[in-house]
Amino acid sequence: MTTIQAQIFGFTDCQDTRKAQRFFKERGIAVHFVDLKERPAARGELRRFAEKFGAGALIDREGARYKTLGLRVAGDSPERLLERALTEPRLLRTPLVRCGGRVAIGHAPGAWLEWVDTAKPGGSKPA
Repeated sequence: MTTIQAQIFGFTDCQDTRKAQRFFKERGIAVHFVDLKERPAARGELRRFAEKFGAGALIDREGARYKTLGLRVAGDSPERLLERALTEPRLLRTPLVRCGGRVAIGHAPGAWLEWVDTAKPGGSKPA
């Protein structure tokens, strides 16, 4: 059997992050959790998500931190906001989940299930 491991970037007080952790643990998949409060994500790590979904998809425009910083009226580009998220991780939509070369943003059980299924013996190979 192919051993897969999920890496989850998020916050311990984020409900969707906890859902992601539970999803993988219930399926016996090792989870490496990175608490963004303790250790902000590296630029290269965020780039993986931005390359697939675009920088704007990583920013939580409904989040309290976004509003508190007045970014709703600032009009910064998604790239500038992503740069700011390196020092203000609460600007990110969480969880950020990586499993091998695949990535997902937010609560995405459909994508996670597909990853798990393709890793099973006899599972379909990823496209």
